[in-house]
Amino acid sequence: MPPSLRIGPYTVIALADGAGPFFSPRGEAFPDATTEQWAAADRFDPDALDADGRWRLQFRTFAIRSDRGVTLVDAGIGPADGPAASWAPVPGALPASLAAAGIEPADVDTVVLTHLHTDHVGWAVVGGEQARPFFPNAEYLLQQAELDAVAEVNPQLRSTVIDPLRRTDQLRLLDGDTPLRSGERVFATPGHTPGHQSVLVESGRELVAVTGDLLVHAIQLLHPEIAYVHETDPERARASRRQVLHSRTADTLYLATPHLTEPFIVR
Repeated sequence: MPPSLRIGPYTVIALADGAGPFFSPRGEAFPDATTEQWAAADRFDPDALDADGRWRLQFRTFAIRSDRGVTLVDAGIGPADGPAASWAPVPGALPASLAAAGIEPADVDTVVLTHLHTDHVGWAVVGGEQARPFFPNAEYLLQQAELDAVAEVNPQLRSTVIDPLRRTDQLRLLDGDTPLRSGERVFATPGHTPGHQSVLVESGRELVAVTGDLLVHAIQLLHPEIAYVHETDPERARASRRQVLHSRTADTLYLATPHLTEPFIVR
């Protein structure tokens, strides 16, 4: 069984899709980080640095399961011919991870795409020229602001992801914070991309934030002010990180992150 976290009626399950080095040196990805900040990040997440000194990322999605359905947050790096194939360690293992969690693709009723970067949409649509949604019964949720910026974020995804989902009438566009039918809540966290969104799962005084790329390395968890070079709006990204990390709405905040070594972190 994949790693999981239970709060109230919800089980949040971390689903591995792959792991591998980033395509550029981490110093270029976070040019403002100091030596002391890197040292602190390496103590916090030592396995994010491989033997050759490269930034090693995990690639994972998260399933949120309750008696009201199954929500998947993001769609991973995808198959060998997926959109992330030029840089990510495809083929991804998400189908096997879903099976290990006892989830069939047809069981998923909601897919939240946090944003339109290729390592987060890889299994959304499969089949190449015979394109089809991998989750046949799911409604796919995307912020309108993200679609509006698709030419800036990833223009090829209009034809390979957006158009196939529209043809099957499975794409639903959101405008900001939105409650989901299973009780979770989509929370707008723009900055990494114009329409980036995260998912909040709340029970009592416990809260899980499934972060997407709100933060991509432990250095941004320890120092939320540090910008990532691939953020479209660094100032808005900082504000979104601080809003989540400094939340006062819960006694316990868990972060469910796609790229850090450990899938769940208590903040």
